[in-house]
Amino acid sequence: MTQPVVAIVGRPNVGKSTLINRVVGRRAAIVEERPGVTRDRKDLDANWLGRDFLIVDTGGWMVGGDTLDQKVSHQAERAIADADLVLLVVDATTGITEDDSRVAELLRRSGKPVLLVANKVDDLTHENLKWELLSLGLGEPLTVSALHGRGSGDLLDRVVDMLPPADEPELVVDDDLDAAEKSEDETAVSVAIIGRPNVGKSTLFNRLIGDDRAVVHDMPGTTRDAIDTVIETELGRIRLVDTAGMRRKSKVSEATEYYSLVRALEAVDKSEVALLVIDSVDGVTGQDQRLAERIDAAGCPIVVLLNKWELLNTEQRADLRWQVGDKLRFVGEAPVLPITAISGKGVHKLMPALENSIDAYHRRVPTRKVNDVIQAAQQMQAAPGGARVLYATQGATDPPTFTLFANRELPRTYLRYIERKLREAFDLGATPVKLRVRRRTS
Repeated sequence: MTQPVVAIVGRPNVGKSTLINRVVGRRAAIVEERPGVTRDRKDLDANWLGRDFLIVDTGGWMVGGDTLDQKVSHQAERAIADADLVLLVVDATTGITEDDSRVAELLRRSGKPVLLVANKVDDLTHENLKWELLSLGLGEPLTVSALHGRGSGDLLDRVVDMLPPADEPELVVDDDLDAAEKSEDETAVSVAIIGRPNVGKSTLFNRLIGDDRAVVHDMPGTTRDAIDTVIETELGRIRLVDTAGMRRKSKVSEATEYYSLVRALEAVDKSEVALLVIDSVDGVTGQDQRLAERIDAAGCPIVVLLNKWELLNTEQRADLRWQVGDKLRFVGEAPVLPITAISGKGVHKLMPALENSIDAYHRRVPTRKVNDVIQAAQQMQAAPGGARVLYATQGATDPPTFTLFANRELPRTYLRYIERKLREAFDLGATPVKLRVRRRTS
């Protein structure tokens, strides 16, 4: 069943993201006391009185502005076009501005059902502020305080009343009801797009989903929050997550950028594969190395994408490949794909690389085969000091985790040898492999 869509629009800094957080009951959108924090559309699941719907946060709509402002406004207009109901949020304490009037005019022309929301009405003494907003021509406004929750319940009652009738649920005839009831969130493979600011992550995200969902601009730091979309591929459902560009913590000075960094790191921790996007012109920087280390520490397979490849000549390309082999050698057999996100050249090779990484990440090996490989490795090269693996088993997947029962402590160099043999035997490729050693007790 398709969920109805509710879009929240308005000029910058009227409290749209605060209202979103109030509706969904958590801090899903980044909020700061200055305009222009939200830029991309962000879809979130919401529920009120048992009715599910999708609520869309948008950046502030502005008259004119620079190129980035125009792209943010375009995203808001796309959200209006896709919505079943639009909430126009206005700051009641400042009254009607030119931008408010222009957005209202746009909504009247759209023919979409609209609810006018007078925000920042924190108490009864400010209720009369709403009457000025009648001149917008969108009916009587509903007064709320998104920050304190005042009036939010009445607003959601109206929202649910104005939504299209709910579809009748489909009858599922299946013995495995649990499988039938799995949501997209549970079945989709999560793939995070990670990288420094302005390396082309949002361009790649839009290319993969086939839509201009993320705002793309040549100014570093355009993406502020992690946004995601589920797409259907030959591999099944994939949840693509576009993240904000990550700089060193010492360089992060704004609260907005700090929360963007936190959201990006959360996306890495929750992902099954990470696409590390590197600017080919800049080469492999120290921050690229740190990001790769952070992804590797999270136990997440990496696919390295060398974006803007077309800007390099033959000598520069050879040098960049050497940099990847030297500076990112700790990621092992990670696929390295040269691409041009803006034109799509080379992007077709990404799905086969993802398939191999996902398969290896979920791979489970029978205990007998694990022990056969371990015994053969020990016969080929014994551990120093009489140490020996007596028994081994795979204790977990995502990533593959092996438990080794040994008679004494195993040197790290020997563990790396065992890991390499396991990778080769079971075609684990670039996926992280965890080894846990337990000593036999008396």
